[in-house]
Amino acid sequence: MAALAGTSIATVSLVANGKTTGRVSDDTTARVTAAIDSLGYVVDHAASALAKGSADIVILVAPDLSNPYYGDVVAGIAETLGDRYQLLLSVSSTGEQPSTAALRRFMAVRPAGLLVDAPSAELVDALPAGTVTVFLDAPGDRSAGLPTVNYDLGSAVDELVEHLAGEGHRTVAYLDSSTGTDTFTLRRTLFEAAAARRGVAVVGPASSLVEVSAAARAVATEWPEWQTAGVTSVVCATDTQAYGALAFARESDLRVPQDLAVAGFDNLPSSAVTAPGLTSVALPGAALGRTAASTLLGLLDRVDGPAPASSGVGVAGSTATTVDLAARLVIRGSTQRAR
Repeated sequence: MAALAGTSIATVSLVANGKTTGRVSDDTTARVTAAIDSLGYVVDHAASALAKGSADIVILVAPDLSNPYYGDVVAGIAETLGDRYQLLLSVSSTGEQPSTAALRRFMAVRPAGLLVDAPSAELVDALPAGTVTVFLDAPGDRSAGLPTVNYDLGSAVDELVEHLAGEGHRTVAYLDSSTGTDTFTLRRTLFEAAAARRGVAVVGPASSLVEVSAAARAVATEWPEWQTAGVTSVVCATDTQAYGALAFARESDLRVPQDLAVAGFDNLPSSAVTAPGLTSVALPGAALGRTAASTLLGLLDRVDGPAPASSGVGVAGSTATTVDLAARLVIRGSTQRAR
């Protein structure tokens, strides 16, 4: 192919593997592509992975890729990886991380690196030594000392509590996620701490799966007790659960926000068009994906072959970094009474 295209073997390799950006001119790429087509050449990625020790694949492991929030995360990752690596997505049940058996199957394709969102302790422990990994939205001890991109929620949560207090709410319920991952624990504890500082009582927390119907059932179950306690607002760990709270209010003839104010986390696109619009702590999913992918690329650029087995997760000799991306509060009609 190199002889037919009048170029080097290395250039053919770049074109065949889709790595021409900034490296090979359009004219040369066209000549090599024509040579590849005329000779019927197909890259054997399995053989390439065996030769290099890894494939040109990055796997995103996340607990609930059906959640619209992950659309932004995936878009940010794919944009940053560009044509250097193919992105594969893990798929698991709602709110559940893949099992260790599933992780072993992922590793069988010899990925160049992993992006792991909201990891469980079991998943972190199961990662093979030397795996180039970046964690996303993983506060707490599980990812301590490892490359991580998190959200800085403190200011936005404080603003949410201040807003609710300013609207006259003195007793608030909290609907947590039942998955028990660190990111949801952090959201709840920050909210409870901010509420305590402001003199707002927090009832609960109750919990549910991150599903609209499950959240609606949970709120319906808790509502008699919440009503007795004087609850006038419910804050949910995700917008998806907040949609369930709005559905319960509608079915129960409760006015939002006059009878029950509702707020969530994530600021999903649908939150701007619910009736009323949902107040939410906006998490920059696309920025999370871009930053995590950029961090992973930096680590991969430092790797010359597989990392030594003794280096553990990450890259031998790398400086583990934690990047915090600021969240912001978006106030809409679900908590803001008409003036």
